[in-house]
Amino acid sequence: MLYGLLLSGYLFVCILLVLIILIQKGKSSIGLGSLGGSSQMLFGGGTGQDIFQKITWGLAAIFLVGSLFLALMKSQRGHTLSYDYKPTTTQQEQPTKK
Repeated sequence: MLYGLLLSGYLFVCILLVLIILIQKGKSSIGLGSLGGSSQMLFGGGTGQDIFQKITWGLAAIFLVGSLFLALMKSQRGHTLSYDYKPTTTQQEQPTKK
């Protein structure tokens, strides 16, 4: 239950991170952030890009810590991949003496 809730929150952070990165204006002014045609930024002259950068760094930190935490939770639950596959052996019939 807790794992599923944390996983859904993690997916939400991933989607937000992708959207924030796509919105940002690049160094060469290519990107979805410059579709308006004007050079004015969303939140004013010089602070608009800084806000997006801070949000990106925060979401990236949550992404990294969340991935580590979810991996640790999954390994403690015992759902890790096992490479020690041992097929079950069947009893072989003993030859009968005549």
